[in-house]
Amino acid sequence: MTLARYMLLISKNLTDVEDIIPADGSLLLILRRSARVSPEVRAALSAPLDVAQTAVKGKRHEIVVDYGGAAGPDLPALAKRAGMSEAAYIDCHAATEYTVAFLGFQPGFPYLQGLPPTLQAARRASPRQQVAAGSVAIGGRYTGIYPTDGPGGWHVIGRTHTVLFDPQRAAPALLMPGDRVCFVPA
Repeated sequence: MTLARYMLLISKNLTDVEDIIPADGSLLLILRRSARVSPEVRAALSAPLDVAQTAVKGKRHEIVVDYGGAAGPDLPALAKRAGMSEAAYIDCHAATEYTVAFLGFQPGFPYLQGLPPTLQAARRASPRQQVAAGSVAIGGRYTGIYPTDGPGGWHVIGRTHTVLFDPQRAAPALLMPGDRVCFVPA
């Protein structure tokens, strides 16, 4: 519903809204300096949603992933916890088409919804001080990809060479809310 409302608001080209940022079950609307919430914004926020009409049809991305080994140190434990072999866990993770729910944590970090319940796992009890850029990870009901090196508390299952964030590109973030992601085992 959050993505559907986001798409509806974006489609309205509301002149008093500078930016709309989706999050986990909410939206942040940033108004232009000295703007007040207009009747158009109020109407767009309270309008009933026809999910079929506002369905998100983002761009589809295939992302190649090296699963397991040094690239995915948490894969064996997660597979065991799920009662699967590592190969079955990888197959299940790669068989799903995910949707970018929102970006956060780091610039361009996609929170990908659609993770099968059997693969879901609470975040690590103790975060790592360093997670490599491109790491594909599991955190709760999401899977995500670390755009840059940095700390992280998710379970790392693989790594991609895909560049998710590049401030030199016209659109710095490769993935946007509503985009779809399919993982392809290397």
